[in-house]
Amino acid sequence: MATHSVLHGVNTPSFTNVIPIKSPSSPQTITQLEISLILELRRRADQLQQQVDEAEQSVRGRLESGVGVEPGQHAAFLKENLRRNVAWREISERLANRLYGRGTGHGYCDRVLHSTKPTCTVSLAIL
Repeated sequence: MATHSVLHGVNTPSFTNVIPIKSPSSPQTITQLEISLILELRRRADQLQQQVDEAEQSVRGRLESGVGVEPGQHAAFLKENLRRNVAWREISERLANRLYGRGTGHGYCDRVLHSTKPTCTVSLAIL
């Protein structure tokens, strides 16, 4: 059976907002209260994820415009990753081996990879 606790606003982070759901030792009827609590937890998780996304967008935008980070315990910076997409490599090697002869697939893929412009992605890193 689930335990009930008072739900507080999402804007105030607190461990008192945790709603424990106890697992019964023997199979029992799933109560409407348990289902309601799960739905409420999902709703709160969605709200929190939306708040995290908005906060990250705000920090990322300010970092992109050149704003500095206050010195202290935590750091925030933009991390650039340059990557060539190699997800296709295994399939392309097999195809090239079939079309151009066994053992030619690896060299073919190397040539294609070296002529491919890397994709740049920028992500927010917070430590």
